[in-house]
Amino acid sequence: MERTSHVDESVIAIEMKEIVKKFGDFVANDHISLTVHKGEVHAILGENGAGKSTLMNVLYGLYRPTSGEIHVRGKKEEITDPSRAIELGIGMVHQHFMLVQPFTVTENIILGMEPTKGIVLDMKTARKKVEELSKRYNMQVDPDAHIEDISVGMQQRVEILKVLYRGADILILDEPTASLTPQEIRELMEIIRNLTADGKSVILITHKLKEIKACSDVCTIIRQGKYIDTVKVDEVTEQDLASMMVGRNVEFVVEKKAMEPGEVVLDVKDIHGKDYRGVEILKGLNLTVRRGEIVGLAGVDGNGQTELVEILTGLRKGESGAVWMNGKNLFNKSPKEIFESGITSIPADRQKHGLILEFSVAENLILQNYKKSPFSRKGVLKKKAIEDHAKVLVEKFDVRPSGSESRAAGTLSGGNQQKVIIAREITNDSDLLIAVNPTRGLDVGAIEFVHKYLVEQRNKNKAVLLVSFELDEIMSLSDRIEVIFDGKISGSVEGSKADENELGLMMAGGVRHD
Repeated sequence: MERTSHVDESVIAIEMKEIVKKFGDFVANDHISLTVHKGEVHAILGENGAGKSTLMNVLYGLYRPTSGEIHVRGKKEEITDPSRAIELGIGMVHQHFMLVQPFTVTENIILGMEPTKGIVLDMKTARKKVEELSKRYNMQVDPDAHIEDISVGMQQRVEILKVLYRGADILILDEPTASLTPQEIRELMEIIRNLTADGKSVILITHKLKEIKACSDVCTIIRQGKYIDTVKVDEVTEQDLASMMVGRNVEFVVEKKAMEPGEVVLDVKDIHGKDYRGVEILKGLNLTVRRGEIVGLAGVDGNGQTELVEILTGLRKGESGAVWMNGKNLFNKSPKEIFESGITSIPADRQKHGLILEFSVAENLILQNYKKSPFSRKGVLKKKAIEDHAKVLVEKFDVRPSGSESRAAGTLSGGNQQKVIIAREITNDSDLLIAVNPTRGLDVGAIEFVHKYLVEQRNKNKAVLLVSFELDEIMSLSDRIEVIFDGKISGSVEGSKADENELGLMMAGGVRHD
């Protein structure tokens, strides 16, 4: 779709001047300046841990700057907390949504700003206003739906409506497409266009170059906490942006030598399973993965991928079927027995299933192996061995900030948390690695790095099952692509012969290959 600019350069909405933010001795933002105009989509681009979210948290009042100034519509302001930001017309939609699951859409949107008639809550007026906002920006949200019953993309619209309801005309969107399907991403781009057409300004924290090119007018690049440049998006290529972001040339295509797959490592037979509501979602799924191959599982979210991975890793019980791993049936065995039989995984939810956020990085790197030598002896943990092991992996896998092995995992940026998990699971060196959305939330430099390690596992004659909603990633890495639709494998294609349109049709249940 052709992008129309709505920028009014005569009106400066936000000006951040020489912002410095320190946490102890660590400088997260080092004299960064930013100017955003009315009607502008302004992307903030940077690697994981570059300081993008920190800078926007300063603008939204979640952090106080160590030094520097913020001007809103030409007037210097002290933004002491989010309430003050909201008064100034600044709203923020966070990467991890802050919605009350059992509440309706309307109840979530008005929470804390409930309209009343006398002392009685005026839900009729609230619902009408929500409906009007939804129609005005073409968001198509049902005001009476419960949050727990709607998709991730729809939940994000509720978050956007929440800040619009509070009168925001400057919207900060933090990694807004991290959990969305391709269709939901296109719909979000349309919503952003509608917002800027109405004179709103949108600040987009992201590291997805394709999306910056699709919807941004201007892009400011930050690297390791420092300002690099501000560019007009239609004057640069994706490769230019990538190089500015990571400070070197980035390879978008993965180098992969041809390999003949070996014997079957994983053989999934006729798996049936239910989702969290007790509804059958896996309906007799069959799948094999061999040594020396990456099998990509492609599909729209909600077709049984999550349940399949949870059954394969022991986090969920299946109804019936078999999971043969090196000739042993692991169906409905414990996570410990499954791990010891040669299956490791990079989980979909890094904070829920991948890390113990209060533990240090070093401790997280030995979670499955803490009872083994050299990390413990006779039940006593060997601190130096654990730290030495972590130092090597932190450097090898470029976990930032460097020397972070003693920090709590929860203090790292999302992308660096992902690197800790990948470092641990690849070092476990198991026969089968299940990687679920392994590059979600990672920048192009880190994506290149993760892809290299997945291909390296395959080249070491290991088996890799890649489950990803990023079709580009599936097509780039997979030797064989299996499409999942409605709880079954609906088709299979060779990775080298995959066609995006054909895969898209198969993912929607439109074509079948046998």
